[in-house]
Amino acid sequence: MLGPLSDYKGNSILSSAAGFEAKARIGLAAILILGILIGACAPKAQVSLTLGPFVKHGENPILTPPGRGFEAVAVFNPAVIHENGRFYMLYRAEDWEGVSTIGLAESEDGVHFTRRPEPVVFPEHDYEQGGGCEDPRVVKVGDTYHLTYTAYDLKTARLALATSQDLVHWQKHGLVFPERGWTKSGAILSEKVKGKYVMYFGDLDMWIAYSDDLIHWTAREEPVLRPRKGYFDSKLVEPGPPPILTEEGILLIYNGADEKLRYSVGWVLFDKDDPTKVLARAEEPILEPKASWEKFGQVPNVTFAEGLVIKDDTWYLYYGAADMWVCLATWRKQASGYKLLYGCSSHSTRTIPSTLLNSGSPVTITASSCWARATAKASA
Repeated sequence: MLGPLSDYKGNSILSSAAGFEAKARIGLAAILILGILIGACAPKAQVSLTLGPFVKHGENPILTPPGRGFEAVAVFNPAVIHENGRFYMLYRAEDWEGVSTIGLAESEDGVHFTRRPEPVVFPEHDYEQGGGCEDPRVVKVGDTYHLTYTAYDLKTARLALATSQDLVHWQKHGLVFPERGWTKSGAILSEKVKGKYVMYFGDLDMWIAYSDDLIHWTAREEPVLRPRKGYFDSKLVEPGPPPILTEEGILLIYNGADEKLRYSVGWVLFDKDDPTKVLARAEEPILEPKASWEKFGQVPNVTFAEGLVIKDDTWYLYYGAADMWVCLATWRKQASGYKLLYGCSSHSTRTIPSTLLNSGSPVTITASSCWARATAKASA
C-alpha cells in the first residue's frame, strides 16, 4: 500500500485514494471548462444581412436655418415618415434664445421640403421650459402618429410622448419615465413582439421598455446595448430612427460617439423573438462626419440619424449634421453593400458546481461566443 503524499518538506498532503480522486475532479473540471471554451468559439449557423453603403446626397444639407423665427439658429435631428406619396419631416429647431421646438415640413421627392411657418410641438409644461422640445422620433400605428421627444428644462432631459392624427395637432401624454430622471431618445417598433410594443431608449447605455398601449411603458432595468472600447461607439450609444422588423431580426440604426465625442451612425440586430438579445452589430459606422457641414457647427463632428424611410428599393436615412443642419443619405438595395455574418448573441456563461471543483463555492466561467463581421459584397 502506498504511503501518504508529501510535499518537499515531508508534510503529508493526501492519501493515495484521495489524491487520485482530487486529480480526477480537477481533470474533469478542466475538460468541462475546455469544452465550454471550444463550444463558445465553434462556428455558428450563418445568416446574411445586407445594409449599405449609404451615399450622402449631393444637395446636402437639404434643410438649413433661415436666421429668423423659431428656427433661426439651427434645424437638425429630423424624424421622417412617408404617407400618401409624400415625405413628412418633424425636425428640431432652435431660436436665438436657444429654445428648441419641433417644426414640420413636407416634400414630394424626399429632398426638397416646404416648411410650415410655425412649430407644431413647443414648450407648454414646466418640464419643457427653458430648453424646450428636442429630437423627435415618430411612428404610425393604425391611424395614430406616436411621437417621442426630449423635454428639457435646462436641468434634466426627459423622454416625453405625444400623439396626433394629422402630424399638426399633438396631444401630449407627459413624461414616459418620470421616476427615472435623465432619459432620452425613444425609438418605438411599430409591430408588437409577443403581444407587447417595444421601445429602445437611452443616451449612454441603451435600454428597452415594453407597452400594451404605446402610452404606458415599463422599462427593463438592465441595458441591452453598451459602448465598446476601441470602436466608433466607445463613449455612448443612442437609438436612431424607429427600429424595423426584418426577416433576420429587429434592425435598429443607432448613433454612437467615441472618446472624442465624434458621432457616427451604426446598426445593431436584435432577435425578433427576444428583443433584448443582440444577434449582430456593426464593426464600422455606416455614416460618419467628413463633410464640412458635419465637422463644423454648433457641435462639431456630428452625424446623428433619427429618420428612416424605405420607399421602393431605396432607403432614405435623414440625419442631423453638427447640430445645425438636416442632411440625407440613401442606399439602394440592389447596389453593392456589406454582407453580415454572425453567430450567437453575446456571451456564454456556465457555472461549474463546487462539488466538481472540490471547493467551497461554485466558479462561473464566461466565454465570448458572439462574433460578427462585415465583408465586402459584390453587386447583385
